[in-house]
Amino acid sequence: MTDTSGASARARGTARVWEALGGDPALLSRVRYGGEGGLPSALPVMELARAAVAGCSLAAAEFAARRPEGGSVPGVRVDDGAVTAAFLSDRLVRVNGVAPTAFAPLSRFWRTADGWVRTHANYPHHRARLLAALGLPDRAGANADAEAEAVAAELAARRALEVEETVYAAGGLAVAVRGPEEWAAHEQGALSAKHPLLTVERLGGGPRRSPAAPAAPAVGTPSPVAGLRVLDLTRVLAGPIATRTLALLGADVLRVDDPGLAESQDVYDDTGLGKRSTLLDLRGSGVDRRVFEELLARADVVVLGYRPGALEQLPGLSPEELAARRPGLVIGRLSAWGRYGPWAARRGFDSLVQAATGIAVTEAAGADAPGALPTQALDHATGYLLAAGVLRALTDRCEEGGARLVDVALARTAAWLTQGLEKDAPRQEPLPYDPEPWITETDSPRGRLRHALPPVLLDGGPSNWARPSGLWGVDTPEWL
Repeated sequence: MTDTSGASARARGTARVWEALGGDPALLSRVRYGGEGGLPSALPVMELARAAVAGCSLAAAEFAARRPEGGSVPGVRVDDGAVTAAFLSDRLVRVNGVAPTAFAPLSRFWRTADGWVRTHANYPHHRARLLAALGLPDRAGANADAEAEAVAAELAARRALEVEETVYAAGGLAVAVRGPEEWAAHEQGALSAKHPLLTVERLGGGPRRSPAAPAAPAVGTPSPVAGLRVLDLTRVLAGPIATRTLALLGADVLRVDDPGLAESQDVYDDTGLGKRSTLLDLRGSGVDRRVFEELLARADVVVLGYRPGALEQLPGLSPEELAARRPGLVIGRLSAWGRYGPWAARRGFDSLVQAATGIAVTEAAGADAPGALPTQALDHATGYLLAAGVLRALTDRCEEGGARLVDVALARTAAWLTQGLEKDAPRQEPLPYDPEPWITETDSPRGRLRHALPPVLLDGGPSNWARPSGLWGVDTPEWL
């Protein structure tokens, strides 16, 4: 059943996203709202989630109408139940009934001499750098509680900003917890507030390229982006969520990782739906690099999700160089803090952006310790915004040709959440929510996979990914 009473209120966020994407406002009438869900928070997290998914869905519907078989823009259904499950997908996923590992013991809030810091040490190299920055020994496999006590004692004797700078200088991840006013006064915070939600930049020439005409499927109608090839150079959540969405819509998505930088299989169980995954060393000019160039020569989209400067240090991997070698390429790119200001080159994750931008203080709601959003909403929302930007760039390319660069940042999404969306006056109290209608199970190379269904719902489908997530890094580096 469609909820008409709250449709106009629900549509306001969608309209803002669609305006940021440069879409035709007349297409907003194609979106209808309904369902029950919720992400209780002091901030309008549900509004953020709904708007990001709606904008992405409408961009997919618009592109679907460009297919050779033509037709009008299909309708879009935004169901709050599906959106809620999707934003909790990394917590709902199960393999053979086993839940994934969430945050590592050293990834958390810590009290300092003058406040709080948030650290991120889920990956072994980040954990090692954190301990080195604090002058503590790295005893892998040692008692986790004893190690956490040593870190807590060391941080309690230091000031939060000192920890932030010391750990960053060592290549680790730690951010001082700031209130909203402190972040607004910070140079990076002020710049984030001024920048648009996302940007789309033309990178040069290239042919007008309409969607390919894939072979007719055995059942149903062709998927909206069937025939497109996507190189996925992303990690963790936001980038992989964007490419997971493109895979849902029918793209051939090949994730490419460095053999020396392992990904969590637990994370890939959730974000690898519909994709394949391979390992290529792009640092030299050997066989792996030649394979990558062959893949690039037939790619339609490349999505970049590494820290600013990381890929650009490798020859030929800047957006400008990629577009020069593959005219008409659409490039999606994301960062934690934005590619401007004093933090442009800094590493970051959703939890750290929440801590720095005042969200953790707002979510504390008077509690002694900082709080957090009910989901890694910045990652999820930014992922759908990035997918939306790529889809709109593909549509524009059909008319005007040329390569495009779509840019998003977690800190910019945070600014929209804290300043740009209409806020509910009271904190939302938890409501009964059953994700079961939006959960499915399937067999996978890892065993019985249980995962959230997609929230991008177009009239005519698709309603699920064509393939389950598999084993990270084992697929052949070739297009289907």
